[in-house]
Amino acid sequence: MIRSRSAGHHLVETTRLVLPGSGPTARDSAALCARLARLYDDGAAAVECDASAVTAPDLAVVEALARLRLAARGRPLRVTGAGPALRALLHLAGLVQLLGEAEEREPAVGVQERVEPGDPPL
Repeated sequence: MIRSRSAGHHLVETTRLVLPGSGPTARDSAALCARLARLYDDGAAAVECDASAVTAPDLAVVEALARLRLAARGRPLRVTGAGPALRALLHLAGLVQLLGEAEEREPAVGVQERVEPGDPPL
């Protein structure tokens, strides 16, 4: 169990789910999703999916993370420990939000865009 403070300074308990070895296979996806569902059923407020052991990210890993996102059913799920290759794959697959980052086409929360005088119209 990991404890962290949210923006409102409330203590939020985050449960950790560790991805296996070099990365989950298609066969591992169902078991990981079942484990995630049990974590939420047992009262997890948020789950942090630790990908630091993933050494050979491929599309099977991306598929497993996409399935986990669906299994979370809108509940908080975030991937941590992702190396550069996995981060790049998640960006390409449109799953960057799992990393807790804003997508390039969306400004980060709390950031306001501003037009400078002399900027060409869009």
